[in-house]
Amino acid sequence: MSATTVDLVAYDDAVRRYDPVIGIEVHVELGTRTKMFCAAEVEFGGEPNSQTTPVSLGLPGALPVVNRTAVEYAIRIGLALNCEIAESCRFARKNYFYPDVPKNFQTSQYDEPIAFDGHLDVELDDGSVFRVEIERAHMEEDAGKNTHVGGSTGRIHGAEYSLVDYNRAGIPLVEIVTRPIVGAGDRAPEVARAYVQTLRDIFRALDVSEARMERGNVRADVNLSLRATPESPLGTRTETKNVNSFRSIERAVRYEVSRQAAVLDAGETIIQETRHWHEDTGITTSGRVKSDAEDYRYFPEPDLVPVAPSREWVEEIRTSLPEMPVARRNRLQAEWGYADPEMRDVVNAGALDLIEATVAAGTSAAAARKWWMGELARRAKTDEIELEQLPVTPQQIVELQQLVDDGKINDKIARQVLEGILAGEGSAAQIVADRGLEVVSDDGPLLAVIDEVLAAQPDIVEKIKSGNLGPIGAVIGAVMKATRGQADAGRVRELVLERIG
Repeated sequence: MSATTVDLVAYDDAVRRYDPVIGIEVHVELGTRTKMFCAAEVEFGGEPNSQTTPVSLGLPGALPVVNRTAVEYAIRIGLALNCEIAESCRFARKNYFYPDVPKNFQTSQYDEPIAFDGHLDVELDDGSVFRVEIERAHMEEDAGKNTHVGGSTGRIHGAEYSLVDYNRAGIPLVEIVTRPIVGAGDRAPEVARAYVQTLRDIFRALDVSEARMERGNVRADVNLSLRATPESPLGTRTETKNVNSFRSIERAVRYEVSRQAAVLDAGETIIQETRHWHEDTGITTSGRVKSDAEDYRYFPEPDLVPVAPSREWVEEIRTSLPEMPVARRNRLQAEWGYADPEMRDVVNAGALDLIEATVAAGTSAAAARKWWMGELARRAKTDEIELEQLPVTPQQIVELQQLVDDGKINDKIARQVLEGILAGEGSAAQIVADRGLEVVSDDGPLLAVIDEVLAAQPDIVEKIKSGNLGPIGAVIGAVMKATRGQADAGRVRELVLERIG
């Protein structure tokens, strides 16, 4: 056995014998119009290297200027995380060589972050609350993006050559760093996932970022170490880089717990290193030996003056903060009449925003929950994607439910229509028309079918006439089958009783 190739220890066994300690560094791209230190426009999906300036390319003599909106957004985030806001802070140069950092240093904050000493209360799946202590939230700039061409993995190993796109270089970031998260025990993966999910919700509530993880707007680096007991010193940590989905965060923590337990059981030592998460195989692999802070040779950025937000400005920002996610959830639960378990299921499924938008678009809270937590949740689970990634909008769900409410289709047909929407066949009304799915509501055609069914089953007719209504279900079923499920079952029952009576 080696430290890089191990037979995993079962997770339950690992957390029974070791105490996991996690730490999470979350980077959020701020939704500013321009970059952190220059006037280059920020737009997702632009042509490579089309959104650059001499500053973002690190050209000699180009001087940076701080983006005021980015500073405001950083303060908003800090206040939402119950942090102290620095009266004065400064930028520093973090020195290292990467081809996607054209200056050969990243402009960040080191010993003087803009926000520090905060906390965030995170609600877990069972409704319990776990407090995560925040060490700091600091401003920095993003790096560019490397594309490795050739090979089978998309990574640099085995690639024929690499390309660099500097559009992302210089986009403003806020990095939020927790203190060691202790006491989570076997719920460490759940705590990690819930923490990042809560942060994502806060970013959206503050309107400081689109916070779309699939676009890399929010990225999490997950640190994990094991120790013998909660009283033991902290163990050596690994840092799994750039995990970009809630499900992957939970899986990455579980994997690292099992892997590190196996290494320790073998009498080997954990290497302090970065690791890469592989979504397809559900494992982490070694990256590079993890540098400590002194290895980056931080020193104050000489081209930028300290940032000193006035107390008046900070308080003005504080008073403008919107409703926070927990308060919003409590309000919506009261408005919608959901029970506590129902609301927890909605939140855990990532359906809160979708249901709120669906209700706002014109349907009931009960109907919205039925669709998003029923058929659509099952589809998302099958496809292994987030609910919000499904190709259906709240407005389309409202239109679908309206057809049901108007009696034009029933619930069974509505599920067929939903499949068509997910397949990109158009609107609910268009799919109903194209597939000929509208409910048969005209009594004439229904009576004709009912007469045929009754004529074929005279014994059932006699039983119903004698007062035994049990067999009426068989009649209704036969009519529904003959109409391909497009009859109104309630109306069929009424007509059958009228016909026999």
